[in-house]
Amino acid sequence: MRILIVLTYYRPHYSGLTIYTERLARALAARGHNVTVLTSRFEPDLPLQETVNGVEIIRLPVWLRISKGVLMPGMPLAAWKHVRQADVVNLHLPQLDAAPISLISRLLGKPVALTYHCDLLLPGGFINRLANIVSNTANQITARASNLIVTNTQDYADNSQYLNSFKTKIHPIPPPAYLPPINDTDLQKFQKKYSLHPEQRVIGMVGRLAAEKGAQHLIQALPAVLEKYPQARVLHVGQYQDVLGEEEYARMLSPMVNNLESNWKFLGIIPDKELAAFFRICDVVVLPSTNSTESFGIVQVEAMTSGTPAVVSDMPGLRQPVLNHGMGKIFPVGDAEALAAALIEVLETPSKFLGDLSAISQLYSPDTIAGEYEELFSTLSKETHG
Repeated sequence: MRILIVLTYYRPHYSGLTIYTERLARALAARGHNVTVLTSRFEPDLPLQETVNGVEIIRLPVWLRISKGVLMPGMPLAAWKHVRQADVVNLHLPQLDAAPISLISRLLGKPVALTYHCDLLLPGGFINRLANIVSNTANQITARASNLIVTNTQDYADNSQYLNSFKTKIHPIPPPAYLPPINDTDLQKFQKKYSLHPEQRVIGMVGRLAAEKGAQHLIQALPAVLEKYPQARVLHVGQYQDVLGEEEYARMLSPMVNNLESNWKFLGIIPDKELAAFFRICDVVVLPSTNSTESFGIVQVEAMTSGTPAVVSDMPGLRQPVLNHGMGKIFPVGDAEALAAALIEVLETPSKFLGDLSAISQLYSPDTIAGEYEELFSTLSKETHG
């Protein structure tokens, strides 16, 4: 099957959306499909075209950036060309170009599967408000032109104002999770590199330093945790410097983090093997997110497959892995006191939060998820082409 995947940012861009799409594209290619990714050349030194792990990547030059979106004058012509060659088109939202591409696809008689990752909620300011309006309008057009909409969970779909308008098109498929295999030597290297000691209790957080990720609530909860576990330490993985649109938030957090001294350490973006070691080393992973831009939190599943429980905000979609697998606790959004209590309970009684790691790994493996997409794509192709 010839599958065209279209999204604004693809690897080496680092975000949950790009990692999801890369895993899906590679797994589909490994299953024997002809997979093309049409995306932006968001950095001028990236090649315009290359094949990586069996996936053909076409990058289009960026003419202008609007908030987190980009304008690519070459997209309509490129979309027309590649849509014509495809059996099915998979669009990933949020994406400004999705609306015209979905209309081109329908005009050419090609089925469209829309993967809706999350609501787009940009911070204040005229440009961001305008971007939100344009994005919401484009999303409506795209959804109406699409044959079906994939979302991470039914829970998120039921609570999304956008998705609630397209209930008959919803097909929940969880996101793919993958961590490379590691050994004891890898764990020891990680511990040595970041000066970790056996008596420390490690609390992990993964995500860029952005307001919606809720790091401030973990900072506020930490004093109560440290009272019980003075050697507890937070390791924060992800971009924490020069995060687009989050400069003011970073300035606000800076003195709060400095007050924690050695109890909080930023690791930045780390290699996959180190990330796998990180999840194994952690005693608990925290997702204190605050709004619907977080629709699932795949890092909690990666933690669970490593045997590490998660403490997460009680939000649609985000709460589902803990509810489904029992490996963690849920706390009210923004409630630092409840977050501290949940962390202490997990650290005190880790045996209460064990799960079937093999079953969880299989459920979210990229090949399993690609198989579910493959079934949907095959059905769409048969319905469209007969």
